[in-house]
Amino acid sequence: MVVVAAAARGELSVARGFESKAVADQQEAAQEKRKTVEPQPARRRTLELARVDVQRRLKTAGSDSYKEMLKRTLAALDKELAELP
Repeated sequence: MVVVAAAARGELSVARGFESKAVADQQEAAQEKRKTVEPQPARRRTLELARVDVQRRLKTAGSDSYKEMLKRTLAALDKELAELP
């Protein structure tokens, strides 16, 4: 009964270790969420910028082997862009 009355008056608090652990758990969960979910618009924009860069390099490329590598890169970027929603 004393514990309930003390809790009602706000006199009880959680031990520091438990508060710290709860905050650490919340921060870890938020960080994991950010790692696993990359916003699609940001991913699309990154791929589009990479594609523009590869096209620019392809226009100025001198070596045939370098041009071929850039064409394969361009095809891979196009494929990945097509797979995005």
